[in-house]
Amino acid sequence: MNRTRTNDRPRRMRAVRGEFALPETLTPALPAVRAFAELDMPAALLAALGAQGVTVPFPIQGATLPNTLAGRDVLGRGRTGSGKTLAYGLALLARTAGRRAEPRRPLALVLVPTRELAQQVTDSLGPYARAVQLRLTTVVGGLPIGRQAGALRGGAEVVVATPGRLKDLLDRGACILDDVGTTVLDEADQMADMGFMPQVTALLDQVRPDGQRMLFSATLDRNVDRLVRRYLTDPVVHSVDPSAGAVTTMEHHVLHVDAADKHRTTTEIAARDGRVIMFLDTKHAVDRLTSDLLNSGVRAASLHGGKSQPQRTRTLAQFKTGHVTVLVATDVAARGIHVDNLDLVVNVDPPTDPKDYLHRGGRTARAGESGSVVTLVTPDQRRDMTRLMAAAGITPQTTRVRSGEEALNRITGAQPPTGVPVVLTPPAAERARRRTSDPGRRRRPAPTDRRTRVRQTGLDPAA
Repeated sequence: MNRTRTNDRPRRMRAVRGEFALPETLTPALPAVRAFAELDMPAALLAALGAQGVTVPFPIQGATLPNTLAGRDVLGRGRTGSGKTLAYGLALLARTAGRRAEPRRPLALVLVPTRELAQQVTDSLGPYARAVQLRLTTVVGGLPIGRQAGALRGGAEVVVATPGRLKDLLDRGACILDDVGTTVLDEADQMADMGFMPQVTALLDQVRPDGQRMLFSATLDRNVDRLVRRYLTDPVVHSVDPSAGAVTTMEHHVLHVDAADKHRTTTEIAARDGRVIMFLDTKHAVDRLTSDLLNSGVRAASLHGGKSQPQRTRTLAQFKTGHVTVLVATDVAARGIHVDNLDLVVNVDPPTDPKDYLHRGGRTARAGESGSVVTLVTPDQRRDMTRLMAAAGITPQTTRVRSGEEALNRITGAQPPTGVPVVLTPPAAERARRRTSDPGRRRRPAPTDRRTRVRQTGLDPAA
């Protein structure tokens, strides 16, 4: 679909709930579908969906895919967990299938704000990319840039990237965006919040000007409005109110606690049966709570920006397999993490922004499942929390609780911890994988007795 972009063309606008006025589609959208089989997609993609047990599209997928497969730009808003990844990913793969990228020149690009979301997108789209024989590579910070440059030199049709690392690779000449015909911005509002907007616009200015653009986000603000006006042409708009979706699929609880009892209450919630994510404001607070939980007998691990990427990846893998039952995290875990059967999110430190609340809570009640979001509030935080909930469009259940009480157990499943300290070790499968993946690693020399050491080195270590 060849188009000339006219960024200053006037558009009619319609307002939505205090966010920026969404552009009104000038060209009628194609009707939504109720089954993937109704879509004009490669047979291999449809077969891969069937193999994954995916036959009925989520609303955002059914509404946008007929249009994105036809080459239309799309502005999609839906709360986290609503199915946005396949909504853009299937169209991107279908429109790229059958083509081969030259070295360093990808054909499709997905920009995301965090490393975790990049990995999540890669994991979600990987089976479908392989089904249509497309090479997909991930470009994020915290991992060796030389290896990523090598993957691009070898040729990759689809790149999933964080803006900073992709810019570094462009500056090195390891990647050229001139051939990118399909570009996706996932969680655009968070990229704006994290200060990535100058990098994002610089990257978008380098992809094909007549290409297809898709912008998906759970919330929309004025910074995202700039992207929509500048880079999307007559987009199909699909908007699902994120807070309304959260109300219908989640229970929201505000638990009033005394400051002196908050730590004990937190520990008892963490000791529940089943997995839970606990959010705190700072890396130091995350590490301190994780240490306390381990000493109390809870299998907890920490996740924050101070961890290396391999550490973060390993922690998430252990949480998903159940080796770790409590993930203690900063807002680095508030987006881009999907864990099956996660039915509880706890805000140990209440968020200060409605968007942060919605994204934290979006780790549970994903893909139509149910879940609960619990926020611990001390007396001095009550007024601010009331305002935040009102701004988020949520009416929570408010309960006064103390550690050890039945109400706390009923709402969260809290129970007393064992008190037996836990030392986490990597699962056996992971230890074996490390050994086999690094055959050239340095081996510890065999022990020798004192007389042999003296003979070999001329030195007596006991001297």
